[in-house]
Amino acid sequence: MVVLGSTGSIGTNTLNLARKFGLSIEALSCASNYELLNEQIAEFKPKFVCIAEPKFAKFVKHKRVFAGAQGICDMLKECESERVVNSLVGFAGLAPSLAAQKLGKKLALANKESLVAGGKFLDRGAINPVDSEHFGLKFLLANKTPVARLVITASGGAFYKTPLKSLKDARAADALKHPNWSMGAKITIDSATMANKLFEVLEAFWLYGVRDIEALIERTSTVHALVEFADGSTTAHLSKTDMILAIAHAILGEDGALNLSAADTKNGQIVPNLDLKTLENIKFGEINLKKYPIFSLKDQALQNPDLGVAINAANEVAVYKFLRGECGFLDISRTVLAAAKRFENEKIEGESKIFEVDSEVRKWAEKSLK
Repeated sequence: MVVLGSTGSIGTNTLNLARKFGLSIEALSCASNYELLNEQIAEFKPKFVCIAEPKFAKFVKHKRVFAGAQGICDMLKECESERVVNSLVGFAGLAPSLAAQKLGKKLALANKESLVAGGKFLDRGAINPVDSEHFGLKFLLANKTPVARLVITASGGAFYKTPLKSLKDARAADALKHPNWSMGAKITIDSATMANKLFEVLEAFWLYGVRDIEALIERTSTVHALVEFADGSTTAHLSKTDMILAIAHAILGEDGALNLSAADTKNGQIVPNLDLKTLENIKFGEINLKKYPIFSLKDQALQNPDLGVAINAANEVAVYKFLRGECGFLDISRTVLAAAKRFENEKIEGESKIFEVDSEVRKWAEKSLK
């Protein structure tokens, strides 16, 4: 298989599974961490590698090195592997997702921005989702009873217990302290603003075609998703907070169905089962829109999914400025809400329009945050 974003959390867990189950790796890509990439090259011996930052290409120890955003798509054309794991961060993951599907490859998708911005142009039925919430929903939707509503859960992020009045002084170092998950910087900030949950709602819409979707606070991150059925029943998906389970289902076996026939139960187990006797009290609560104003865009975005392009672009600009200390934490939500209003009438009628609107919104966001 091909692993895009191999040095990140999802990528390294994917390679852990490849090591455990003897899966061959044809190609690897990363953003800039060439030291770890070189270690992965030495172990997995891929045919091709790509590094997004061209200036670091000279440090990559491989004969076939691609570089830059276009380099990833060019590399995919050279690959014979049927499966591509896309765990790239941000809007940069969209073009490789589109390219992989056009090449007839199976997409194991951890890059949520691909669906948020370009879901209209992807074959959603051919995607194996890697997000824990959408992995859970896929399990639950195997029940063919008509669906009434989808529900995903949110931990509340690093600032759930922080008073609203204190958020104006929040620092990046504090926002990066997620209570339950170990994730990259960008997605951890998105968790603190609840932008991540807004994106996951849009992902669920594109993947499963349901518009009645809700998100609830569940502080333990034990319950990942629920489905409310038309007959009045509700089912829930529970597991340990470890993304390797969703990754395993996306890359092992056909259509994400876990195939452990070659391994015994002990060696084939991906994560330990929950000890139900030791579970903490599980409670569900509403998302406070005063504290997480970005999530107030949920219903608008579900009715107009094209809005995802502008929301994502403005959010990326603001999040990276916050991480660099160039704007405040509350400026992130302010910028996203303003972008949603300013660009609400943009219609995404072709793939090229995604990139045009993304560029326009980024220029506007950069200017508004000066």
